[in-house]
Amino acid sequence: MMNNSIILQYLSELEKNNDRSWYHAHKDMLHSATEQFENVIQALIYEIGKADASIIHNEAKDLTFKLVRDTRYSHDKSPYNPAFRAHISAGGKQPIPVGYYVYVSPGNKSFFGGGLFADIFKDATKMIRDYITANPEEWNEILQKDTFCSLFSVKGTALKKVPLGYDINHPCAKYLKNKSWYLEYPVFDELVLDADEFIDEAVRIFMEMKPFNDYLNRALYGFAMPKHK
Repeated sequence: MMNNSIILQYLSELEKNNDRSWYHAHKDMLHSATEQFENVIQALIYEIGKADASIIHNEAKDLTFKLVRDTRYSHDKSPYNPAFRAHISAGGKQPIPVGYYVYVSPGNKSFFGGGLFADIFKDATKMIRDYITANPEEWNEILQKDTFCSLFSVKGTALKKVPLGYDINHPCAKYLKNKSWYLEYPVFDELVLDADEFIDEAVRIFMEMKPFNDYLNRALYGFAMPKHK
């Protein structure tokens, strides 16, 4: 039986004691919370996989992100991010292809996400802009669906103007300004604590996101993630 209380309990304590000495003194608590989060993600892989077979090969432990923060260029020098995160996609936890993002953090800061969060891949941005330019009807059909409108609004880093080379009068000009395109659905702590309900709601929301993700992945077909030097 899954018990998500250990997840929020650990993250709440980490948020209040965000230092290396506390972190290393509570490794057993971290292990228990991590194990529970991975159980949740594995259950989501199975449930989402019923409708999206492209993600079923994944193992939960390969899809989660570390709590350690890169503070080199940040004013906030807190060493840890008090949140459990995972990205479930055909390509694992890489940002492309896009998939289903789970972010769990105490204080009602959790959310389910979808789409392209990263705005650093210029080729990916161009591929999506070009695809939207060529396929505006399908884009608008997805975004204008009643259920979609009631749940989401498209977020993302955006330019102030439509970039050069694109029609400022295009029916989707608003979205051609974007460098990233993503969705977030807020999740409250009360839902996180109910493990079964959390999974059911995640699957429901992710299935509503799926046409949006599928559209972006068609746009990104053939994109190769840059190799680390």
